[in-house]
Amino acid sequence: MFKLYVTVPCPYCSMVLNAIEQLQLKNIEIIDTEWNQDVHQELRHLYGKTQVPLLLIDGEPLYESYDIIEYLKEYANDANRAAN
Repeated sequence: MFKLYVTVPCPYCSMVLNAIEQLQLKNIEIIDTEWNQDVHQELRHLYGKTQVPLLLIDGEPLYESYDIIEYLKEYANDANRAAN
């Protein structure tokens, strides 16, 4: 469902990865671009920029670590409500 592109070390990527761990989210595929220029050029081609972190939600891009974290918090809250 989710695919997260990160680069290590990147403080903004680390913030998102920490949030994923704290929220105990398991259904996120995490891809470390390793600063590979081919991967970043593919991101530019597909989504218009090479910025990470990049969260793909059903193929739609979401940028900015704080926006990603807020989205994941809402997702986790919704999932918890549905489970109860």
